Amino acid sequence: MKVYNTLTKRKEEFVPLVEGKVSMYVCGPTVYNLIHIGNARPMIVFDTARRYMEHKGYEVNYVSNFTDVDDKIIKKAIEEGVSAQEISERYIMECKKDMAGMNVKPATTHPQATQEIDGMISMITTLIEKGYAYAAEDGTVYFRTRRFKEYGKLSHKNLDDLQGGNRSLLVSGEDQKEDPLDFVLWKPKKEGEPSWPSPWCDGRPGWHIECSVMSKKYLGDEIDIHAGGEDLIFPHHENEIAQSECCNDKQFAKYWLHNAFLNIDNRKMSKSLGNFFTVREISEKYDLQVLRFFMLSAHYRSPLNFSAELMESAKSGLDRIVNAVANLTFLEGKSQTAGLTEAESEKMKELTTYEAKFDEAMDDDFNTADAISVIFELVKFANTEANGESSSAFVSAIKQKIVALADILGLIVEKEEELLEDDIEKLIEERQAARRAKDFARADEIRGILLEKGIVLKDTREGVKWERV
Repeated sequence: MKVYNTLTKRKEEFVPLVEGKVSMYVCGPTVYNLIHIGNARPMIVFDTARRYMEHKGYEVNYVSNFTDVDDKIIKKAIEEGVSAQEISERYIMECKKDMAGMNVKPATTHPQATQEIDGMISMITTLIEKGYAYAAEDGTVYFRTRRFKEYGKLSHKNLDDLQGGNRSLLVSGEDQKEDPLDFVLWKPKKEGEPSWPSPWCDGRPGWHIECSVMSKKYLGDEIDIHAGGEDLIFPHHENEIAQSECCNDKQFAKYWLHNAFLNIDNRKMSKSLGNFFTVREISEKYDLQVLRFFMLSAHYRSPLNFSAELMESAKSGLDRIVNAVANLTFLEGKSQTAGLTEAESEKMKELTTYEAKFDEAMDDDFNTADAISVIFELVKFANTEANGESSSAFVSAIKQKIVALADILGLIVEKEEELLEDDIEKLIEERQAARRAKDFARADEIRGILLEKGIVLKDTREGVKWERV
């Protein structure tokens, strides 16, 4: 399996740090509103990468954060007259609904920035002690960018060029810097904003430090894969590397994966242009499986254009696969022959080649577009070779192959019966019993099972509430 590494600007053979295991960190959304379809692209493509690695037999520890303290969250809270925590909790729940709708698996861990403040203070303290950071008079803590000699190795930007006048690339921060390129690790509180005590001042962390800390806590000092949108390469991921490697004295991440931008009607997605869509808005027109299929129809490193015409095309493509599976289900029930015929045994040899072609596509830097083409070839095989005279064994084998390959891409092509309310309530009661027994792993597992079935739980003072998404 080869992946394109932004760090080296080339495809490299994927070799994990620990045989059979993959540690993967994907930057998640800032939760101040409903997620938009730009947020959806990394969620879908890196969920698919995770699924494929699990298909290959890897045990994947997948961490994706929620940034739940940020200027945008605070602004939204002030506008609504509520706490920042209320805003972030609301939109974390809404984000999870949309993720479930897109069949994005819950991460192994979904850490939240506000729950990791102690770790951030600890890392900042280490950076100060090692001379990589300093506190200004007002308590703002800055990172000494030039002290990290490899700064710019991910974005392939030259420090002198950054200082030479391209201010759009300068890392943001306050005055009092020793150097214009130094960036903020901790900043003093402002009136009405959430804050935490620290050795320097009551305040809150800068944005970049949270991912360094959460990756270290949940995955270790060194990880296999760090991923996100290409807009995060600089300065966010560049700053993460500087913080983590200066603190831990080890390479932070071995492979850096970044998805390309999503455009709308061939223009960059922007609220100001009025071409900005949330996932929830799309769900009012399409099953979110269509959105997932659309996102995977292009290679993740290729810019992707979103339009009504392309969504309709994606819907038709997905329907073609779903209808083929439904027809095979019908033929399964109709078949009068159980075992394979001699001719079918020969055809089975051809059938086995499709998974190899699928894996070949996905082994080439997760080429989902070519992988989908293989599924279409398999659909054509099904429509040509399976009929009312076919044995149930032959029909079932074709159907299982289509469903299995689609599942690796997170595409649900076999319609399941909805979970009955009694079954939902039984699972909720089992979860409550697990929580009372402090078996939190089982409780989280049950929540995940329900999410995969489109059931979202909300713990309230009146008990557990649930709804379908």
